[in-house]
Amino acid sequence: MNKPITIAVDAMGGENSPNKTIEGISLHSKSSSEIIYNIYGNKNIIDPLISKFKIPSDRFKIFHTENKIEDTDTALGAAKKGKDTSLWLAIESLKENQSDCVVSAGNTGALFVIAKLNLQMIPNIDKPALSALWPNKTGMNIVLDLGANVECNEKNLIDFSIMGAALHKSLFEDETSKVALLNIASEELKGNTVIKNTYQKLNENKNNLFEFCGYIEGNHIMDGNVNVIVTDGFTGNIALKTAEGTANFITSELKRAMTSNILGKFSSLLNLKNLKNFKNKLDPRLYNGAILLGLSKPVIKSHGSTDAIGFANSLKVSEKVIKGRLIDKIKENINWLMRINLTKKEIVNSIYMQI
Repeated sequence: MNKPITIAVDAMGGENSPNKTIEGISLHSKSSSEIIYNIYGNKNIIDPLISKFKIPSDRFKIFHTENKIEDTDTALGAAKKGKDTSLWLAIESLKENQSDCVVSAGNTGALFVIAKLNLQMIPNIDKPALSALWPNKTGMNIVLDLGANVECNEKNLIDFSIMGAALHKSLFEDETSKVALLNIASEELKGNTVIKNTYQKLNENKNNLFEFCGYIEGNHIMDGNVNVIVTDGFTGNIALKTAEGTANFITSELKRAMTSNILGKFSSLLNLKNLKNFKNKLDPRLYNGAILLGLSKPVIKSHGSTDAIGFANSLKVSEKVIKGRLIDKIKENINWLMRINLTKKEIVNSIYMQI
């Protein structure tokens, strides 16, 4: 029998917690029998919710603390708040190998800082990247970075390519990972110096983890021709927020049009199944669970305002990345990354010798 997967849950982070986190655990536990949940938070509040949502006693352990990090805390303030907050204890359990993964819907900045204080970076990865699922016409994209790094060099973008492709293979084992760089145009000569240098290195150095497909423009992200999209955190975050805003606008306007008069209501009844499928395609709860890549252990950020369904989906993502050996897949491809860096070093040395 395989060892069960243990997920550490910061039960107190995010809006309407711990209600949504405990209900989310309940929803996820019904579809995943191999998971144990280490729950960090106020036992006096959590116990009644455990009873309410009927979570079996052999599926969880509660680690009591009355201290938690608020959404209004700064990242530095959260780190100074103490090592007995629910978030710190959850991440520390990962460090001490008591859990296989951590999930929190709490303060994003605090999660980044406390995770970096407790966990090591994967060797030869310089910066962590925030990645998330993003629907396309044929399936799902992995998009990174979504805000962890405002500025990136070509080494960072190559790191992100490896980590994004490894994440894609962990979640979608039977698919070929196809990497593209988000750019202002598809022509090879377009873009800034960093992205052009990254293009050249990825194009010249083939590997077994992914297929490099060049550039992709923002209006083609959802076409489905590639499935791993790499960019810096500044551009990625703007693209994500724009997509979320557009999706919300479309769904709200469609709902208004379908309910504003008798004809619209009648039409919506006739197309109820199609409308439901359309709504599900744009439902952000179904893609909840951003992954902080680059650390030695999996750290998952659930959206702070999501509900129990969204939190359950972040737990599902956690389960998949553990079963898919995400961290091992990244480490296995470090040799390829080192070869690119060695090639660069040899070129620099060659130029130096000629001076």
